[in-house]
Amino acid sequence: MSNLDMQDVNRRMEASVSNYETELAGLRAGRATTAMLEPVTVDAYGSRMPLNQVSNISVPEPRMLTVSVWDAGLVAATEKAIRESGLGLNPMAEGNVIRVAVPDLSEDRRKELVKVAGKYAEAARVAVRNIRRDAIEVVRKDEKASAISEDERHGFEADIQKVTDGFISKIDAMLAEKEKDITQV
Repeated sequence: MSNLDMQDVNRRMEASVSNYETELAGLRAGRATTAMLEPVTVDAYGSRMPLNQVSNISVPEPRMLTVSVWDAGLVAATEKAIRESGLGLNPMAEGNVIRVAVPDLSEDRRKELVKVAGKYAEAARVAVRNIRRDAIEVVRKDEKASAISEDERHGFEADIQKVTDGFISKIDAMLAEKEKDITQV
């Protein structure tokens, strides 16, 4: 009997894909969405906190985001975090509300965003492959301990590879969709 838990392997790979999906949501394609600011973290109360834990984010119009900061003392830190997030946004504070105009994407910025999406995809693929490696290690240890036969090991490895290939193709499809979304003018 193998110690391999395929449900755990699936769950961990699904978590990697879900994390990738969240990262992609932060890459804007010309329209303002609250998801754009999800990767932004603010120095607040002695630690790094997600923006949505110190403020309320809304989209009053297609090219504008408003960030209503709950604590007036965090407005400057929040504005700085948005400006330095690498998203190409220029926030303007007005009291406790920060207005973030979403500029049109230039061709260079589109290419840059496609590269960033590609980096995120590669990180997600590496995470999935690391989970595959861990699962195969478990199966090989089971074979060494005579818990399973060589044929069973080959079967388990084939199953693990099939699951891995499925998640990798899901990541590739998400990347292709995001690239198409970014490059559309």
